[in-house]
Amino acid sequence: MRVAVTGTPGTGKTTATDRLDVDLDVVHLNDVISEAELTTGYDDERGSAVADMDAVADYLDGREDVVFESHLAHQFDADRVAVLRCHPDELVARLRDRGEPEATVDENAESEALDVILTEAVGRHDEDSVYEIDATDRTPAETAAAIEAVVAGEREPAAGTVSFVDYLH
Repeated sequence: MRVAVTGTPGTGKTTATDRLDVDLDVVHLNDVISEAELTTGYDDERGSAVADMDAVADYLDGREDVVFESHLAHQFDADRVAVLRCHPDELVARLRDRGEPEATVDENAESEALDVILTEAVGRHDEDSVYEIDATDRTPAETAAAIEAVVAGEREPAAGTVSFVDYLH
């Protein structure tokens, strides 16, 4: 089983997956990309490396019994995709606490309000494979438990159940 955990930066992917109690390996793709230098260059505007998606796909190829997390995780083959969501107001606070530049904070909050990653996940994977999880008011342990339910097949697929469009007013 391959489970992708994805979401806008700041939704709690890394924090929650660090707390998972599952019989699968947990891989933090952003760490792999950085450590193995799976990049094609640097985006000066965003201040970040550009992932080499083919190299990351090659890294994941043949890996089974794995949970892999990143804001890019939905771009790769998976049996199930957990999309973590977070209200943009809370996302802004989290990203500012991490010291992210205001342009990045604004871009990510707007992306979250517009369902960008959820839409991409549904477009790449069958809707019956996508599990939307609102992490806004959940503790990291509660978010991890929701992901564990996805892994165990104890949760029904759901996409489009969370709306933050009110943020755009």
